Amino acid sequence: MTPLLIALQFLTRLPVRLPGMPEPRQIGRSLLWYPLVGVLIGLLLLGAAYLLDERSSLLSAALLLALWAGLSGGLHLDGLADTADAWVGGYGDRERTLAIMKDPRSGPIAVVVLVLVLLLKFAALVALLDAGQLLPLLLAPWLARGLLPLLFLTTPYVRPGGLGQALAEHLPRRELPLWLAGQGAVMLVLGWQAWVALAVALLVFAWLRARFLQRLGGTTGDTAGAMVEVVEVVVLMAIVLA
Repeated sequence: MTPLLIALQFLTRLPVRLPGMPEPRQIGRSLLWYPLVGVLIGLLLLGAAYLLDERSSLLSAALLLALWAGLSGGLHLDGLADTADAWVGGYGDRERTLAIMKDPRSGPIAVVVLVLVLLLKFAALVALLDAGQLLPLLLAPWLARGLLPLLFLTTPYVRPGGLGQALAEHLPRRELPLWLAGQGAVMLVLGWQAWVALAVALLVFAWLRARFLQRLGGTTGDTAGAMVEVVEVVVLMAIVLA
């Protein structure tokens, strides 16, 4: 159960305590649980949406968005902000980009990108609530966190040290592909929205991964977090527009 607890502690702000200092192998195996942590976040969002049923869609969307950000403690939003600053301020240079990502301060580009992403997610939530379409609340966090292990499996980790390196070095390479394929198969049973969401998420993943490789030669924790936020908002918008 330790890998599951590691995944919950890292990806959420739920009150989880580890029984002790985890081993690197357990940290790597926690990637197997990332998609299910996404499912848990999605189920909590669905539960909140049902509780808010028949309330103002604007207020409900705002509360759902606040809950969504709160459940992860803004972890992925922080990665998005750092990546946005670094991508613009790095001027195409790998070392400068990596250096800016380590700076805890947020510049104007980070603020603009965060506002735009949150605004798009809010607008998509309003449209989905007005249409009575709640399944995307499950699909978006599930897919975004399910793509994290795929990113670490297929992309070099370029910042030495920390949790990211332990994930990259000790991930279960034999089990992950089958596990992720099984997750995708289960998702497709949920209907056309799941098909649209999966197709769009994979396209976004492929595009972002190519950009990460082109600029950095791989990924970092910040770019992984940025991917989560971008996949979530694009999935929501794709289903609204489908």
